[in-house]
Amino acid sequence: MRSIPLLFLALAACGAGEGKSTALAQQPTHPPTVATSSASAPQAPASTDGLAKSFADDSQIVRALYVNRWASQSPKRMRDLIAIADSTEINAFVIDMKDEFGLNFDSPDTLVKRNAGNAGKIPHLRELLDTLHAHHILPIARLVTFKDSVAARNNPQHVIRKPDGTPWHDKKGLTWVDPYDHAIWEYDIRVAEEMAKMGFGEVQFDYIRFPEPYKSLPPQVFKDANGVTKPHALGEFFKTACPRVHAAGARCTADIFGLVTTVPGALEIGQQWEELAPHSDVLLPMVYPSHYPHGSFGVDRPNAEPYKIVYAAIHRAHERDLEIGVDAGNHVRPWLQAFSLKGMTPKYGAAELQEQKRAVYDAGYDGWVLWSPGSVYEPFLGALEKKEVSRKKPFTSGAAKAK
Repeated sequence: MRSIPLLFLALAACGAGEGKSTALAQQPTHPPTVATSSASAPQAPASTDGLAKSFADDSQIVRALYVNRWASQSPKRMRDLIAIADSTEINAFVIDMKDEFGLNFDSPDTLVKRNAGNAGKIPHLRELLDTLHAHHILPIARLVTFKDSVAARNNPQHVIRKPDGTPWHDKKGLTWVDPYDHAIWEYDIRVAEEMAKMGFGEVQFDYIRFPEPYKSLPPQVFKDANGVTKPHALGEFFKTACPRVHAAGARCTADIFGLVTTVPGALEIGQQWEELAPHSDVLLPMVYPSHYPHGSFGVDRPNAEPYKIVYAAIHRAHERDLEIGVDAGNHVRPWLQAFSLKGMTPKYGAAELQEQKRAVYDAGYDGWVLWSPGSVYEPFLGALEKKEVSRKKPFTSGAAKAK
């Protein structure tokens, strides 16, 4: 195991104050691309160039752990996670940099900083990135996009509304920013650009969707929709965002619901494979077996059959990419279940993770990301190989058959 000598890991975590609440409404409705001056733009550490280029190659296998806000702010927990990567096939971390609680870093950009939130920030972020690069770990910035309660609270002019004009709230009482609103697009893209320039090799947009339109809730009103469908709006966001993320030096990817791979049309939340796939470097479907309803793919208890569920979902994703002419490569990198839902059996551990990995490889892909809400992976270490080795099988189109 390589040692972990760099500065970040010797430093204690520190908090940060709440950002200002000045509104996004002060920006133009359709703001132009803003050229950031060299005096304020975050610059990538010089030592990251080779690593970033190697991971920009679609042939590069990415096998990652999700690192939540609280784990990323803890030097001790980061030491533990880096040790896991040093001794296994793990070669990337998906780190919360903008989540439901706001930003997890200090920004020099006035527009970005206004929506920081008050849940603390990663201490000595540049040192952390240097450490990850030194250990050959790809840092991936996870950005929660439209389920942004901090930006919604600070910018009520840019939220989803009810028919009476008041802000719409989901079942948990949260307000969402409007996915049609180009001022919101500009905010999120500027966060993404900042992450890329700082040294993250990939920007991963999460909650790139509309909220569920439950019948028990009021209808959602989008003042800027102008007849544009939800799926097309999300596709247009990526057509706008990804070139700017690429220009800043990072890959542009998206988290999507697992059902998107197999539902022929669009989900009510707006996600549709054919609208997102052509514009994203990687799509990451969340194919957690516990989240599929009884009877999915002919499986009575999906949680108890992780191989069958993941294989069917990812095999269909592969087919759909080929059908629309998207180079399969490593374009699909699923989120795998590294957690157990209360009341469901079996409880997930190394054996269940091993079955999910095998399903990904049999469906013709090599990469995956593990989701543990608490970023606790020790129960799953037995399923991780010591070294990164390509395991994907040749892909055969046609009816998916679990093996």
